[in-house]
Amino acid sequence: MAAISYLLWLSTCPGLNPAGAVALLDYFGSAEQVYFADAGAFDLLPLPENVKKALSDKSLNRTERILEQCDRLGLYLMSCQDADYPERLLQLPDYPLVLYGKGKRFRFDEEAAIAMVGARDCTPYGIRMAGRLAQGLARAGALVVSGLAQGIDAAALTGALQGGGQVVSVLAGGADVIYPAQNSRLYEDVAARGAILSENPPGTTPNGWRFPLRNRIISGLCLGVVAVEAAGERSGTLITARTALDQSREVFAVPGPADAPMSAGTNRMISRGEAKLVNTAWDILCEYEGRFGHKLHYPGRLTQEELDQRLEPVSVPQKQPKEGPPEEAKPELPVLPRSGLDQMGEEQRDIFFLLSEKAMGPDEIVGETEIPARRVNTALTLLQAMGYLEELPGRRFAAAVRFEEQG
Repeated sequence: MAAISYLLWLSTCPGLNPAGAVALLDYFGSAEQVYFADAGAFDLLPLPENVKKALSDKSLNRTERILEQCDRLGLYLMSCQDADYPERLLQLPDYPLVLYGKGKRFRFDEEAAIAMVGARDCTPYGIRMAGRLAQGLARAGALVVSGLAQGIDAAALTGALQGGGQVVSVLAGGADVIYPAQNSRLYEDVAARGAILSENPPGTTPNGWRFPLRNRIISGLCLGVVAVEAAGERSGTLITARTALDQSREVFAVPGPADAPMSAGTNRMISRGEAKLVNTAWDILCEYEGRFGHKLHYPGRLTQEELDQRLEPVSVPQKQPKEGPPEEAKPELPVLPRSGLDQMGEEQRDIFFLLSEKAMGPDEIVGETEIPARRVNTALTLLQAMGYLEELPGRRFAAAVRFEEQG
């Protein structure tokens, strides 16, 4: 039986966390030795009873099923015994025994890899800074690593791709599970130009508790971590930054306005000396130029117009109007009493007025109003339920009514 089978059996043992799997590997010397150990050997170790019972189950059905799934889905496996397994990860006390990958296989120890993390409910400023920093990193030869979440993760990956660089996304679920679903196109772009990685078998649901575990891999693969927007002390961004510090990685942070809630966490890290303040990609890469001079280069500056164009979303070609008589004017929207408008919350009212001018998608609304994406989606649902909005193709929304003028 190949060594990978025993590593898969150990890494997917029910109830056993990554640190426990590494401890067993160190104690017995190999996953094969763990597999062939009898129940008495486990009684000598401080393991929970449910884990001891699971380790006594020698069935390899689960392992064979995983290998079949990987073959079917075109996923590769990278074990801690492989020559190209990152030494950076082996430095961690809870390194993953196996990584599942899609796309390119990187030699991370030879890459100037930089992680970018930040808030999901970020501001347009955060989106802009994450995109520009990631684009600058990519153009200079760095490898950008992030998650696949909405907000800063997506902006960083998109910026790096627009900069012509390579990217890696580490997922909390299986490497075949796209989450969130609306990032499916980004997932495909990352897999085509870089790599998708996960420590979880195919089909694994990205439950909430898996994200902090995932974050140790994001920071562990990299030389440093850049934080772009974080609110409270318990934010995932700050947790990842502290994990990076525990791993002896450099931490960088993008400053923001003193009164901006989404910049409170990053500003605090800077003021405490936990993170280096950065405004440009080279503020980060100057720390590694000596060690990775063969990888990094200072690219020529883009003009402001070029920079803005690269960061603009790709426009969808508009259909040419057909020849013939002009289209009939759209009918006037029904007019409702102003009391309906007065009963809306402030954010609902702002969104309604915006959609009274033109149809927009949720992401565009977030960019225009700076209302967090979660609250935008809630407001859209409520306004639509009340009959005030209509949903158009491509998940765009427009006002379905008008309200009486204030007289």
